[in-house]
Amino acid sequence: MIRTLFAIAALAALSACATAGPPPYAAAAGQTGAGYSETQIESSRFFVTYRAPAGADAALLQDYALLRAAELTLQNGREWFWVDRRALDETAARSSGPSLGVGLGGGSYGGRGGASVGVGFNIPLGGGQAAQRASAATLEIRFGEGAKPDEPNAYDARSISTNLRARITPTG
Repeated sequence: MIRTLFAIAALAALSACATAGPPPYAAAAGQTGAGYSETQIESSRFFVTYRAPAGADAALLQDYALLRAAELTLQNGREWFWVDRRALDETAARSSGPSLGVGLGGGSYGGRGGASVGVGFNIPLGGGQAAQRASAATLEIRFGEGAKPDEPNAYDARSISTNLRARITPTG
């Protein structure tokens, strides 16, 4: 019995260590589905969102939203866009340090009673600082007209598209 419980616990620990690959860069099936979506606010103003099904690296989600903003800009015949606001729906990060747990239990069966105490210690094997995780990244963008200003919130759509595609190699 104890060996079976130990084997189940070991399998659960191994499956918890397995991490899913990065989410694919693709359109969402619906407004709340995984993938990118956009909502038009005005003729040249949009909310662009990328959602991950179960959370993902926050920086990757922000890159996916920025890539979609660049594509949307080019699709609308514009060359640059401005990011007015950024929002990140963060998910709870797993602890990256050691942890200690103590459990107490008791019970009775057939007139006999018993008590137990358990102590567990966890040391993550991943090491290093845990990456910031998020379930969605949203940008409020507007298309630019004329020459692109030399400002940190103004982006050249073609450069962003080329550079991000080369770096994140989206699928789909």
